[in-house]
Amino acid sequence: MNRLDQMITTFDLGLRTVFAHPHAGRPYPGTGPETEMSEAERARAAALMRVNHVGEVCAQALYAGQALTTKNERVRDELEQAAREETDHLAWCETRINELGGRKSLLNPLWFGSAFGIGVLAGMLGDKWNLGFLVETERQVEAHLDGHLQQLPDADAKSRAVVEQMKADEARHAQTAVDHGGAPLPPPVKWAMQVAANVMRQTASRI
Repeated sequence: MNRLDQMITTFDLGLRTVFAHPHAGRPYPGTGPETEMSEAERARAAALMRVNHVGEVCAQALYAGQALTTKNERVRDELEQAAREETDHLAWCETRINELGGRKSLLNPLWFGSAFGIGVLAGMLGDKWNLGFLVETERQVEAHLDGHLQQLPDADAKSRAVVEQMKADEARHAQTAVDHGGAPLPPPVKWAMQVAANVMRQTASRI
């Protein structure tokens, strides 16, 4: 695929990620009957799943930016495979938000554009840093999901099932990137990523 085709495909991905309803390639983990929850518990769960959905919007953008600028076909294949699994997460989060009566973030176009720019920059730095950025992103997301498992209402088994499967996938993506040569990022870069992620989480939980 030439660069123009890649850019057109990326633009189409952005439109589909932000405005369309994604379709998962794997079964939805949150099967089973809905359990009884208070309105406050449902609202809390919906806000957490909205944050998770924003994370998946960002993941689509990051991987697209990284794949666009890498010169290594093997790395591009790994990024595209991870993105396909992240599409499952995007669909699952949207399904769960709808089940809870919540809504997606109003700032999703901004999240996608910002994350895409970061992904382009990561890809331009070379394969070891590109993959290293993927490793650190997935590890931070895994820790973030672990925190959400502690915050979700005890009765919300469906959201927990979705988050647990997402967490397992993120851990596998990180290990794959390590196996393909991802380099550890410098501590200041990790810190900056954590700060940016915290801003995103706090904003997305409300808007």
